[in-house]
Parts: sequence; C-alpha cells; structure tokens
Amino acid sequence: MRTGTVHANGIDIAYDAFGDDADRPLVLVMGLGAQRLAWADEICEDLAAAGRYVVRFDNRDVGESTHFAELGPPTVVDVLRGRPPYRLEDMADDLIGLLDALSIDAADVVGVSLGGFIAQVAAIRNSGRVRTLTLLMTSTGSRRVGRPSPHVAVRLLRRRRVNSKAEAVDKAVAVSKIIGSPAYPFDEDRVRYFASASYDRAYDPDGVRRQMAAGLCQRDRTDALRRLDIPTLVIHGLADPLVSITGGLAIADAIPGAKFLGFAGMGHNVPQPLWAPMSDELIAHTGGRS
Repeated sequence: MRTGTVHANGIDIAYDAFGDDADRPLVLVMGLGAQRLAWADEICEDLAAAGRYVVRFDNRDVGESTHFAELGPPTVVDVLRGRPPYRLEDMADDLIGLLDALSIDAADVVGVSLGGFIAQVAAIRNSGRVRTLTLLMTSTGSRRVGRPSPHVAVRLLRRRRVNSKAEAVDKAVAVSKIIGSPAYPFDEDRVRYFASASYDRAYDPDGVRRQMAAGLCQRDRTDALRRLDIPTLVIHGLADPLVSITGGLAIADAIPGAKFLGFAGMGHNVPQPLWAPMSDELIAHTGGRS
C-alpha cells in the first residue's frame, strides 16, 4: 500500500493505492462520515491481486482530506432551504479531480451509501471518466425510494453528541448494531478498532453534518440515470434498515442494462463473510481477473 495526498478541485485529498498503477484503475468512494479505512485492506488487496490499481480516499470533511471548519455546521434552516455548505456535485468534482491528479483517464468507480450518490453524480457529469459503476446500499435521490425504516431513523436521531474518544467509539458500536447485518455475527472488536483509528486521525462531527446536508439536499437523479450508458452493478442488502432496498431497485430500474444483486440478511454494511463474494462480483463486473 502507498499513501499520498494530492491537491485537486481546490482541496487536499488523502488517498491510499494498492497494486500496480499500470493496471486497470478502480476507485472506491466511501459513505457518510466514514474514512477510507472503512474499505478493508483485505478487499483492496484482493482486488489488486486480480489486476486492479485500487485507490481509496477520504472525502472532504473526513479523515486526512481538507475539512471545511470555516463553514461551520449547517443549520436546519439551511437544509430546509436547500442551501448546504456544499453539494454532492462538489464532492463528485473532488473525485474527478483525484483522477486528474493521479493521471487516470477513466476508472471503475465503486460507491457505497453517500459514496454511491457521489459516484452517480460523477458519472452523470463526467460519463467518459467512469468505465463502470458499482453502487452499494444507495439510492437515486428520489424522496419516494430508499427511505429508512421509521424505527431505525428514530433510534439514530436520539444518539447524543459525544465528548470523548471513548464515547465516540461506543457511539460507533451502537450505530453499527442498529444498521448492521442481522444474519451475520457482529464484529464489535473490529468496529471499535476502526472507530478508534478514525478518531485519532480526525474526529469532526461538524464535517459529518456538512456531508449529511449535501446528501439531504441532493436532487432526484432518476431521469439523468436513464440516460447513462455505463455498465452498472447495483448491490444491496435485503435487510438494509437505513437505505431500503427500494433505493437499489430504483437505480437498477433506471440505468439501462444495470444488474441488481441482493444479499439476504445483509444490512447497511458489508460483513466479513461477504468480503470474498463481494470482491468476486467487483472483479467480474470490471473485466475479470488478469
């Protein structure tokens, strides 16, 4: 693994790269508030071993990329008026800027949750830069699909602000239990490890709120998705309580020729027993093993 930082789209973007940069590039886009660490090393290494140049990065406002502290936290009024500190389009331009900085003409792009929103926007705005799309546990931006279960939404909204690293790690565990995969064992040690490492790198709840505001103010992309001509794989947990399966199905219905793959018992995460089959699907979708 090689680690670096590039200046792109006016910000600094921290990234890790796996494999040979002469291989087919595959870029991983993480979701709300999650750092690039959340893309497990094992998955990245498996993809690299199959002949992919794998790049994972920190979105703006998380991890080691630029944080927009000067913008402050968004208010409810900002969101209701559709005026977030920045938009998904800005985050998509970060992704394209990263490709430019790494001299990547076109890449296979994989986005999870909010990262799936970003990947879609990047593909719509820069279709020639996206060779294939893989969209995990995400939605179209339509308010009619992909909605969380009311019970889960209430439980998440009740989570209080934390005041220490220990409380932040405990909160990560609690949230993971709420949105995780009911059919698979809960790996609390791993959640605690990544939550602790992420806290040490950069704990910025206001940054997460700014990302959330961008997601809440997103536009419905359904019509634009219907015009895409990009091979697309949609992966969704059939037990996802945060982004309901209707979101993934709506994407697959909108993008011509898209393939939908549902995993029984999978929630809003990718449990370790699914890492290998998930990698196999990504490898097959992006050209097979080389």
